[in-house]
Amino acid sequence: MGLVAVHTGAGNFVNEDNYKILCKRSSKKACDLLDSGNGTVMDAVELAIKILEDNPNTNAGYGSNLSWEGRIECEAGIMDSITSNFGACTCVNDIKNPISLARKICDKQSSLFQFGRLPPMIVSSNGASVLAKEFGLEIINESELISRKALNTYNYYRRKITEYEQSNAIQVSRLDTVGALAIDDYGNVACGCSSGGILLKLPGRVGQTASFGAGCWSQKINNQSLGCVTTGNGEYIMKTLLAREICVNLIDNECPTTKLYQVFNDKFLKSPMLPRNQEKYAGCLVVDYNSDMKRGELLWAHTTKMLCLGYKASKQKSKFISSSLPDQSSAGHKVIVGGISF
Repeated sequence: MGLVAVHTGAGNFVNEDNYKILCKRSSKKACDLLDSGNGTVMDAVELAIKILEDNPNTNAGYGSNLSWEGRIECEAGIMDSITSNFGACTCVNDIKNPISLARKICDKQSSLFQFGRLPPMIVSSNGASVLAKEFGLEIINESELISRKALNTYNYYRRKITEYEQSNAIQVSRLDTVGALAIDDYGNVACGCSSGGILLKLPGRVGQTASFGAGCWSQKINNQSLGCVTTGNGEYIMKTLLAREICVNLIDNECPTTKLYQVFNDKFLKSPMLPRNQEKYAGCLVVDYNSDMKRGELLWAHTTKMLCLGYKASKQKSKFISSSLPDQSSAGHKVIVGGISF
């Protein structure tokens, strides 16, 4: 048994069909790899996100949002429940698939570097490029990551700089951080995410994708496996350590759907760490699996108007879900939770 789930961000979307095809393809390819016995949950997550990164409709890898200065600054993170290792890279602009570097960094956490040096958990900018070359990853020119759509969007809103504050509510922008999670029959779970960051972000800005406990979380305690990937307002997600908070609160919980709703309300929307009376946008994918009973729940939640996701379980067809807030005027103030059993 295996399950892979992906999302293309919490926010708004223009063409649902684009995301439907992409989510189903990504989850199918990754789940097929897992089912073949030739790949681990980490391999499945890396493959799923590489497919998402290579698609110009997502804000990750190729086609990422451009910074204030018109530059590419991608980031990615991944976590493994088997080792509890986490690896991430940020502010990279010449690596074709940032998730692959994050994966290498995560794997290297299990051994020391030369001369007994501790391996890094998060690497940024030029240091990330140097490390990627050492790992033999594909290096490209920054221009190869800039899509025509991303450049046109940047130029349009750069010209309308006086209206910059309204850019967070753009109705025609790509969605946010992409993410994926995978779990196998033994309860091993991996989670990862990748992002180009917010449109017109300040140079050097780091989001939740590359932050430990915020963008993704994976853990296995006895027979219970938990994983979470998040998307949305990076600064708010980092302040609340949302991915870890969700998983910790689901430990030994009999009703994960209800608990996820409570966590989103109490630990995010009503968090004392965040400003009052302000929209708080976030979404997540969560897996809760019991390896003894061979049963689990795939859950999702979001305070944004929409969240696009796809998933595939072994011996089943890949499926797509477009989740929407019933009252879209309440976006940023209320959360909707959904889920399926597997």
